[in-house]
Amino acid sequence: MSEPLDYDVTKVMAVLPHRYPMLLVDRVEELIKDESICAVKAVSMNEGFFQGHFPGRPIMPGVMIVEALAQAAGVLAMESFGLVGSGKLVYFMAIDGAKFRNPVEPGCLLSLNVKFVQKRARVCKFFGQAMIGDKVAAEAGFTAMIADPPAA
Repeated sequence: MSEPLDYDVTKVMAVLPHRYPMLLVDRVEELIKDESICAVKAVSMNEGFFQGHFPGRPIMPGVMIVEALAQAAGVLAMESFGLVGSGKLVYFMAIDGAKFRNPVEPGCLLSLNVKFVQKRARVCKFFGQAMIGDKVAAEAGFTAMIADPPAA
């Protein structure tokens, strides 16, 4: 069943530990627990990485696009496993078959579409596509682990 569409950045920050400048999910448009998520990243010229990548032709780095997909997957996993508020974290383990198809420039609304490929209690596999309208900007398979945060 889909979650209501009032999943704004405040709710995202209650689920993910990321904060500016590393928080790359601005809202969730659709979340089907145990299945998929569609989230959005509003790409602004104010993003720090645009200062150096590339001056005169700002393009969002591919690693940041994949990180945005992974953060959307983190929201999906935390909600699907009922771990919101538990202190658990979702850690990247692997990235497979990343492909970059179209540049992501300031002013884009980047749709982050991620689905479970394999779901286990601690390790999950996902497939994600970052879209600009109907064009694929990037896609990748990735694996993540749900774990306790490191000891202080």
